[in-house]
Amino acid sequence: MPYIRTHYHPILFVLITICAMAELGLAAYLISAGNENHNWPSARYRSLIILFEFNAVWTTLFGTAYLLWIVDGAVHVLASIASSIIWLLITTTLWGVAAGMLYDTRSGSNCNWISDSSGFVDPSSPCYQPQDLSVSRCRETLTVEAVGWVEFGLCLLTLVATCMWLRTSKRSYVSGSRGLV
Repeated sequence: MPYIRTHYHPILFVLITICAMAELGLAAYLISAGNENHNWPSARYRSLIILFEFNAVWTTLFGTAYLLWIVDGAVHVLASIASSIIWLLITTTLWGVAAGMLYDTRSGSNCNWISDSSGFVDPSSPCYQPQDLSVSRCRETLTVEAVGWVEFGLCLLTLVATCMWLRTSKRSYVSGSRGLV
């Protein structure tokens, strides 16, 4: 049982990184589709999807780095528990803000209400399928938001678990230089 209590950290970082990679693909697709068709529902929506893309890149990059540092057993400043907690605080805040703002921006979870003039479709497109395309884009947006909330929850869980582990740990984190004095 102690193995499970002390080795959850890499598992949580793997989950955080995998969710961030999924979000990276979803947000990149929505950005590409919006730019290709020039049919962004609003400037705020476009900015939020770009924020989700930034969060996904940030989390993928640093989540992978921390995961490699954990597996490698690195002991430099960037791999410390303090830097991990600071990174988790920043990342949790970024995901919470992005998911909360997207929740506030979109109007409802039922995607069958979308009209042809919603901005999710371009009526002059040769492949114009009003209801199907707009419902699909709405569901993709809901998926981006849902994965954002999952990412927020995973980061928060990892942050709380790390702080609890740090508090209950009997190990001393005195630097090597102070130990020699």
